[in-house]
Amino acid sequence: MVILHQISDFIHPVLKSSAPTSYYYNGQLPRTALSEEVARGLMRHLEQDARYFQEGKMYGILIVELPSGDIRVIKAFSGLLNGESFVPGWAPPIPGRSEVAFDETQVLSQLDVIKQELITLQQMPEHQEYENLSLYFADRIQQLNTRHQQRKQQRQQRRLQLSNINEEELLEESRRDGIEKKLLKRQRDEALHPLKQIIESANIRITELKQQRKEISRQLQAKMHAVYSLTNFLGMSQSLQQLMPQAPTGTGDCCAPKLLHYAATHNLKPLAMAEFWWGESLPNGDKIQGEFYGACSERCQPIMGFLLSGLQTIELTAPPQNLLYEDEYIIAINKPSGLLSVPGRYRNTQDSVLSRLRNTLTDGTKLIPVHRLDQDTSGILLIARNLDIYRQLAVQFQQRQVHKVYEAVLSDNINSDTGIIEIPLWGNPQNRPYQEVNWEHGKKCTTHYKVMDKSNYTRIEFIPLTGRPHQLRVHAADKQGLGTPILGDRLYGSNNSSDRLHLHARELHFTHPILGKLSLQTKAPF
Repeated sequence: MVILHQISDFIHPVLKSSAPTSYYYNGQLPRTALSEEVARGLMRHLEQDARYFQEGKMYGILIVELPSGDIRVIKAFSGLLNGESFVPGWAPPIPGRSEVAFDETQVLSQLDVIKQELITLQQMPEHQEYENLSLYFADRIQQLNTRHQQRKQQRQQRRLQLSNINEEELLEESRRDGIEKKLLKRQRDEALHPLKQIIESANIRITELKQQRKEISRQLQAKMHAVYSLTNFLGMSQSLQQLMPQAPTGTGDCCAPKLLHYAATHNLKPLAMAEFWWGESLPNGDKIQGEFYGACSERCQPIMGFLLSGLQTIELTAPPQNLLYEDEYIIAINKPSGLLSVPGRYRNTQDSVLSRLRNTLTDGTKLIPVHRLDQDTSGILLIARNLDIYRQLAVQFQQRQVHKVYEAVLSDNINSDTGIIEIPLWGNPQNRPYQEVNWEHGKKCTTHYKVMDKSNYTRIEFIPLTGRPHQLRVHAADKQGLGTPILGDRLYGSNNSSDRLHLHARELHFTHPILGKLSLQTKAPF
């Protein structure tokens, strides 16, 4: 079974493109113009077979270098392909699935039985009968109320027009109306009560079945995650359960883990990867056929750091555009989107600008980041090379003596061309890392903005006077701010299929503790 394919199997002729990289997996593995062209070649192959359109899913290719120096391509699909996990010519699934194949078959059979019972309960004729009777009696009661109201008005008129009115007769008429209404409601309740009991019993059973389905799926998922074994480029192997104790269903079955695991276990050096959606587009527009996408945030990104560990990555000091400035006191890095500024607390979040520099530079252990950028934000990141320099720079940031300029692209147009946003933000400890507008508990946040271009999307310049987490993202997205999220900011409401957050720290103006005024600038990569 051929797993390693020639590039010429996908594109003719083979051309090397110098186009800039559009995306980095975990800040390390690029999606290059060449990998996108190879992926488009795979799309052309998929287009020739109608079976590939029946079920929308992610596909991916990985360009690898063999020990001999030859270049090859591996291709993969997410989940199952036409109900199969092993398909000739495609990367195999992560080891471990075969160990739970019998359990999986049993569970799928159980889930199908539950599904059929749920459909039966949800489509019971009693539902429609109850709804029809409810509407029938509601209409009759409305008609009765209208008639009683008219008769009440007539009694009032008679009281006004006649001096010797028989009040007892009028009261008796009112009582008869009340009795008539009570009798109709009793008739309604007697007709609906048996149906309501049947429906309530069915709803209880539906809840039980859904809980049962959830528990059965959870147990299978736990078994699968315990036996799924992922290997990285250091030769380390970990079960999915060890890497992500609360991993969502489907983790490990995506394209990226399959491709990288295969490369790591076959002594292949990854050069570039590209993933795309093929088949029927999702109704909400989240996935569109033929569009490229980065690693999914729920399943792939949390384990990407582990999978890429040991891979010889592009050093931050080469190519030169990643290193903006360096002397014996400070380092300024043009951080790519998708790479953490500093290591996270978990094993799969250790890859970062700081950890790479510490592993690269002789004085790496002394490096201290003066500030941070969100993982998805690209741009200028300033790092001090000793504690004294850090303290002097930190004071400038704290006292707002540093002038920062960001460039962003909004997901929609806005009415104003310039202005100031002053909205307090609060980080809810129950919903991290999400920041929310809170006028009672929030900290003051101020942002100046100026529209740069409106020819397509709105390109905008942000100048934050304060430096709160996610300040620009919330000030853009919240209706009390610009009311339009930054393109690619799914956390705050962007529904666009963009594979990155379009926010870039473009300029940084500050006082170098030794050399004086210093201005750093870098061009937005979007």
